[in-house]
Amino acid sequence: MGAASMRGGIRMSGLMWMPTRPMTLMRVLAWHPQPVPVLPLLGLALLLAYLLGVAVVMRRGDRWAIGRIVWWSAGILTLEAMTVTGIDGYGMELFSVHMVQHMVIGMFTPILLCLGAPMTLLLRALPARQRSRRSARGVVLAVIHSRPVRFVANPVTTVVLFLVSLYGLYFTPAFDWLMGTMWGHNLMLLHFLAIGVLYFWGVLGVDPSPRRGSGFMGAFSRPVMRLSELAATVPFHAFFGVVIMMASSLIVGFYAHPPASWHLSPLSDQQAAGGIAWGFTELPTLLVLGVLFLQWQRSDARHARVSDRKAARFGDAELDEYNARLAALAARDGGAS
Repeated sequence: MGAASMRGGIRMSGLMWMPTRPMTLMRVLAWHPQPVPVLPLLGLALLLAYLLGVAVVMRRGDRWAIGRIVWWSAGILTLEAMTVTGIDGYGMELFSVHMVQHMVIGMFTPILLCLGAPMTLLLRALPARQRSRRSARGVVLAVIHSRPVRFVANPVTTVVLFLVSLYGLYFTPAFDWLMGTMWGHNLMLLHFLAIGVLYFWGVLGVDPSPRRGSGFMGAFSRPVMRLSELAATVPFHAFFGVVIMMASSLIVGFYAHPPASWHLSPLSDQQAAGGIAWGFTELPTLLVLGVLFLQWQRSDARHARVSDRKAARFGDAELDEYNARLAALAARDGGAS
């Protein structure tokens, strides 16, 4: 990682920094971005792009829900909190702090971002179709429904990728290799974010996706099927945390030697990391369950309104048929008597 030097109590290691003083709540929450703030800059760019899209939509006279802006901003805020505070630095020294960073960026942040409906905003902000050429909106829709995106968005693919990012990273030498450089570390965090967004894009079903339609993929656009997809990953995620928590030896070598002055046991810190991974499953799951329940409720209410409008305009065919059947039975009974 390069030669280390001391600057203000922080050990600099190439383009990365790690704290030298023991962890406290104030030190973890203190403002301290990495020397090359890759993810913080990405977060700011995403926030500015989203707000620009909202401005374009509202300038046209269309409405955009304040709640979606709040969700997106909250997602960016969680991303910034994990990368511009001491969490990023202490995450380079302690497995437990790194696991907090992983769980938030890989599970909580993607949920908030997906609830902001960025794809819907993009489609509404893009210019309308022009006569001489294909519209940018049409290009985006073509990409969304292309074969590669359909394959990546397939529920089987997203579940496999979500689980491989857990087991394949921590139980292979990949983790130590990526944590060895600043670029590898940021690539891993970007991987957590991308896989989480891909997974919850399909589970939440807020934005347009290849799953909308008929057939197998269309079935997975329904709340019940998306609930099944969510349930499929929960036990594997919990088992991942239990394995780390119950391991009698170190799983990753990067955290084998914490600063001696901190008097911390690497194995105890690893067990804490496993407990965090195991316990963190509940918060995102409850949030997604709440969203799916509201979607289900709104879908039923929308279906009821459509049925009522049809009945008011054309009459209730099912009710008329039922009444006719009752009348026929009454006439038959009257004739028999």
